[in-house]
Amino acid sequence: MSVIPSRRSVLRGAAVAAAVPLAGGIAAQSAFASTSSSSSHSSHDPHRGPDLGPNVLVFDPSMGDAAIQAKVDAVFAIQESNQFGDERYVLAFMPGTYTVDINVGFYTHVLGLGDSPDDVLINGHVTVDAQWFGGNGTQDFWRAAENLSVAPPDGLNRWAVAQAGPMRRVHIKGDMNLMPSPPGNGWSSGGFLADSVVDGQVQSGSQQQWLSRNDTFGSWAGSNWNMVFVGVQGAPAQSFPTPPMTTVDRTPVVREKPFLTVDRHGSYRVFVPSLRSNSTGTTWARGRAAGHSIPLSDFFVAKPGDSVSEINQALARGRHLLFTPGIYDLSSTIRVTRPGTVVLGLGYTTLRSTHGNTLIEVADVSGVTVAGVLVEAASAHTPVLLKVGEGRSRRRHDGDPTVLYDVFARIGGAVAGGAGISLQIDSNDVICDHLWLWRADHGLDGTVGWSVNPADTGILVNGDHVTTYGLFVEHYQKYEVIWNGDHGRTYFFQNENPYDVPTQSSWVHGTTKGYASYKVGDHVRDHLAWGLGSYCFFNLNADIYTDRTYEVPDTPGVVFTDLMTVCLNGPGGGGMLHCINNSGDPVQNGFAVYNMKKYTNGVATV
Repeated sequence: MSVIPSRRSVLRGAAVAAAVPLAGGIAAQSAFASTSSSSSHSSHDPHRGPDLGPNVLVFDPSMGDAAIQAKVDAVFAIQESNQFGDERYVLAFMPGTYTVDINVGFYTHVLGLGDSPDDVLINGHVTVDAQWFGGNGTQDFWRAAENLSVAPPDGLNRWAVAQAGPMRRVHIKGDMNLMPSPPGNGWSSGGFLADSVVDGQVQSGSQQQWLSRNDTFGSWAGSNWNMVFVGVQGAPAQSFPTPPMTTVDRTPVVREKPFLTVDRHGSYRVFVPSLRSNSTGTTWARGRAAGHSIPLSDFFVAKPGDSVSEINQALARGRHLLFTPGIYDLSSTIRVTRPGTVVLGLGYTTLRSTHGNTLIEVADVSGVTVAGVLVEAASAHTPVLLKVGEGRSRRRHDGDPTVLYDVFARIGGAVAGGAGISLQIDSNDVICDHLWLWRADHGLDGTVGWSVNPADTGILVNGDHVTTYGLFVEHYQKYEVIWNGDHGRTYFFQNENPYDVPTQSSWVHGTTKGYASYKVGDHVRDHLAWGLGSYCFFNLNADIYTDRTYEVPDTPGVVFTDLMTVCLNGPGGGGMLHCINNSGDPVQNGFAVYNMKKYTNGVATV
């Protein structure tokens, strides 16, 4: 393995382009025609479309490819480098065929509106690249593509993302490359692909770590640090650490993310896929996916500025909740109390806690969906940003679990703020399908610093039988993951220690240097995890160490498989002294990688 340069930390001072108004009146030309304000939260005229606001642009083939291309390009001109801006966009495509190229910038959500991904065909590319950042893709965050097919004319689609850049329910009719294009060919870092088909080869290139779940590939080529495949047809064979492939044949339990559709009568609905167990491959490749549809008229369609009181009244009456794109400054808590409620965000809906309030609380009920939201601290201290459950419970939900999809947390970066815990899970049987919980290591002036954006823990799991697919947690100042529930399962973990530790004395507890990135509670007797990577880059040159990266009880039921630590510091920068508990060689004072195949009951296999 060649020496890999330091990640995005070394780039944190880069300028972020300021957002400008959307040129040419594009926002006013949203294909969703506005209905009256009195009906926008409760119903819609299927012949005109629901009122989802000016930043949801819906296209149909009759508009003409040239006109569609102009609008898509206008959005990208705003969003290409708009890393911490407030603009949010959805590019939605009615069933049909389009000859366009879609460059996907920050906070841009590309959607097909058919029942199947093959109902929307893009004869072109749906691309994430990194030319805005000198060819380095390690900051290509917060963007998504879902429920469409792509037929690239040159046979290659590029999706060079970092964290919070999921691709779901997509059919790539060719090859796919996960690294930026020349010039630059820099690193990309941290993607997630689910319920998708790539007919040709996936080429990982410089992609540093990746999770594929319930996909089908023609083939896969390449690896760097941590490549994980769960329930993937055509996945490479298990081979960690050389190359670092972790392959789990079947996905034990999952329900795919709900998505917006338009039926043949022009009515908008949200399709909720069914729960699957011991599955491989996609939900749709052999025909219509199993599940049920909910008319959009059953949703409260929220817009920025709507009151939490109004939202909660609608939820209490049995409505579901759809967030249109934008920033929602909330001073109180959205409460989800009814089983089966769907909370779905479009266009990277961003909820900001302005008064130290939890943003969403889900009661200890079955079958709730929370999907597509970015929760953010915008006050000095928010104890918990998002919470599922109401304290430890014996109530099981295994027949109809609550699922969190594409839920992202941010402390600092865009606004200054602090938090205790970003996500707390008290209920049992919860499934988390792609989380990025981020204490910002870079951002706008005045939003980042050891005491400017303080945050203790990314995720606290108290419930039993909780499963995570794609757990990304970075830069928190104490234990980044605390897992107290039994029978937990993690498939892929990516972590970075806090970069900005000012002194060793500021990062200790008792006689222990630093905090473990992933802490399993001392009383836990059953916990399994596969494909874990943790990295350190202490950027103040202060000789900072953490005694151990993973901390678990030594008992036969706690098993970590395919784990690694990586040091990206220069000489004298510090490092990680043990991989797990007191086992594993140090990585320190210069680039170093340590791999361990398995750890259980105090025994390490390397």
